[in-house]
Amino acid sequence: MFVVETVGVSFMLAAYPVAHMIMLLLDLYTVFLVLGLHAAAVTHPHVMGPGGLRVRRSAGLDLWIPLERIASARYDLRFPDANKSEDGVLEVAIASQTSITVELAQPVTAVSLLGRRAEVHTVRSHADEPRAAVAAIKKLLPINS
Repeated sequence: MFVVETVGVSFMLAAYPVAHMIMLLLDLYTVFLVLGLHAAAVTHPHVMGPGGLRVRRSAGLDLWIPLERIASARYDLRFPDANKSEDGVLEVAIASQTSITVELAQPVTAVSLLGRRAEVHTVRSHADEPRAAVAAIKKLLPINS
């Protein structure tokens, strides 16, 4: 969509070179920004490994949860309200939905891109295959919950 807009505005402003150049630069910046945000989301997915669970939202959030702090994990499809937030609950929604809920035995500190800190005891996130992700988490837990 942005590419079509860039071409259309470029044709409309062809008679005005200064305005044409300014809008072309702004439109190209927008195209690259959107592509970069998409690339960040694709290249920084959630990861479950032997040491714990890493929950990420592009470049804005990178939360490490050690295995010993995970009390339970379950499939839990939700459509969170962006205007309401619960204390101690981190919602990492994709397309306005979460599909996995991870309850923690001990809270962890989530740090946002701008440095805002929050203690969380519940993490809700989205996974493409939530049931398989929950099974992988439970398989690595010391006491299978």
